[in-house]
Amino acid sequence: MPIDSAPAHPLSDSTPPQALRGRAVIVAVALLCGMAVSGAFAADTVRQGKAVPNSFAFGIAEVGIQSKIFAQEGIDLEVSSFRGDAQMQQALTSGAIDVGFGSGPAMGFHAKNVPAVAVAALYGRPQNLALVVPEKSPIKGAADLKGKRVGVTTLGSLTDWLVRETSRQQGWGSDGIVVMPLGSMQARLAAVDRGELDALILEAASGYQLQDDGKAKPVLFFGDLVRDFYTHVIFATDDMVQKRPDVLRRYLRGIFKTVAFMKANKDFTVKSEAKTIEVSEAVAAKVYDVQLSAFSTDGSFDPKAIEVIRRSLKELGILDFEPDPKTLYNDTFVPVKF
Repeated sequence: MPIDSAPAHPLSDSTPPQALRGRAVIVAVALLCGMAVSGAFAADTVRQGKAVPNSFAFGIAEVGIQSKIFAQEGIDLEVSSFRGDAQMQQALTSGAIDVGFGSGPAMGFHAKNVPAVAVAALYGRPQNLALVVPEKSPIKGAADLKGKRVGVTTLGSLTDWLVRETSRQQGWGSDGIVVMPLGSMQARLAAVDRGELDALILEAASGYQLQDDGKAKPVLFFGDLVRDFYTHVIFATDDMVQKRPDVLRRYLRGIFKTVAFMKANKDFTVKSEAKTIEVSEAVAAKVYDVQLSAFSTDGSFDPKAIEVIRRSLKELGILDFEPDPKTLYNDTFVPVKF
């Protein structure tokens, strides 16, 4: 009988036993194949934290999600943001997140028995961070900051260290500029409006946007002061490192595939970043041109940058000693290859 004319009821009382067995085998194989396929493509959930929400560097997470790069690696990435390094390290400690984007100085928390460690370098010198002052402020640069009140995220954070490093470079010691830890960008901007701050450290993109809006202006970019450094690194909990190393490897592969994608796809990246960090596409394009070269392409750690980080930990009071560099990071997962 031709296939086209097969009856609508393929099985009947008169169907030969051999045919029934054959069809049962086909159905069983199909079900097993379906189970195998669905299992092979079941995504692993990774909970991603960001120390602050309005960072161009941290917007890589959303670019990777929207471009489907993490999905291709079998990763379902869930992203949340915090009010600075200290709060994010608390989330890593509690197990609320699996991985996090944080600052170089936050590497020191591992030496204080925080169960999370830096597993890859993300972003080099801090050319993405700016000192921002009110539009009519007389402050023109670092030399005008002695005794001034500068808003940072939290004590022990990268922004805290940058203020103290600027003070040291000006010859005023680490306390020549007054550090004011006020958390989120919105809280610090409100303090500026109330006259409680003279300046604040912001992601450069936010500084550019405030300048376009006529509200404030960036007067100093910290990448001009600090060269060998890690502005941002990727942390993973000890559980992630020890119990889910394959998932961590795929996650990191997704990160650095996204870096490569961003370099090759400016328009896509600008649109994504503008939405994530809440700036105009014109501002995001400006930041893209200036900052993209600072991203690591494979996560490898540079000993010179690690040495500066090591020194910063005692200066910030995160540690009362300069630790062995190897206690600060785990280089098992880098360089990332794809």
